[in-house]
Amino acid sequence: MRRRGLALVLAGVVAVLAAGGYSLLRPVRLDATAIAPEGSGDAARGERLFWAGGCVSCHASEATDRPVLSGGAPLVTPFGTFHGPNISPDPEHGIGRWTLADFANALQRGVDPEGRNLYPAFPYTSYARMTPGDVADLHAFLKTLPPSTADAPPNDLPFPFNLRIALGLWKALFLHPEPVATLAADVPEPVRRGRYLVEGPGHCGECHTPRTLGGAGGLDLSRWLAGGPAPEGDGRIPNITPGGPTADWSEDDLVTYFETGFTPEFDSVGGSMVEVQHNLARLQKDDLAAIAAYLKVVPPIPDAADAK
Repeated sequence: MRRRGLALVLAGVVAVLAAGGYSLLRPVRLDATAIAPEGSGDAARGERLFWAGGCVSCHASEATDRPVLSGGAPLVTPFGTFHGPNISPDPEHGIGRWTLADFANALQRGVDPEGRNLYPAFPYTSYARMTPGDVADLHAFLKTLPPSTADAPPNDLPFPFNLRIALGLWKALFLHPEPVATLAADVPEPVRRGRYLVEGPGHCGECHTPRTLGGAGGLDLSRWLAGGPAPEGDGRIPNITPGGPTADWSEDDLVTYFETGFTPEFDSVGGSMVEVQHNLARLQKDDLAAIAAYLKVVPPIPDAADAK
């Protein structure tokens, strides 16, 4: 009887652990109250967010006024090769049949309509900070772009990175929708707008902040925007806090750089920042000024030793 009782206890413990493990690994969707009403988005406002979010860089081969979002260049990383999928409004090959709820859950929780976890090469950890209205506006704009019947290649990831189930635990550890930088109560509104653009749709921290767990984890928020290894594994993304190489740049210098790609020293933008700058140049000047204002108030962090 004792053995039978012990077996029952052990079975109960295993069941509890299994249930707890499943709760950590399962895809978690947004609460319905966190999603704007279907059809409420405004495409004109959504275009602004489209360029702020840099969608074209991963999902199109060319940044035209009406890009075809059939998938862009492969992202080759130390963990494998990722391919941005077709997000054009084609109903079969793109996201034409996605509801706003489908879109919001993919964009802000990394869960596709079939309930699968998406890889964080798609920066949903930043998009999670977007407002429901802005998500609806972006969705509305995407529906106005040309449809494409092209299919992007599947991701090419070795074991164990090809196991999507582990992404549930990754998100439990690293998906945090609250703002990163704490701002004073009396900070000017443009700084708050800049924080939203940088930390949310602009997802600047995804490249300009180092990651934990040897690059496989979430962002190291103690070194927010302080630069880190390039996602492709070759080179380094610069420190953009007031403690880095842009420390002497004024807000106007930053805005000029966003608009033209030229630094105060008359050098020009290079590397992966070229596409980012082209996207930023399409924003309104007040958005660029807000981004610059925010970048001048984030905590200054000296460059890491390995960056010098």
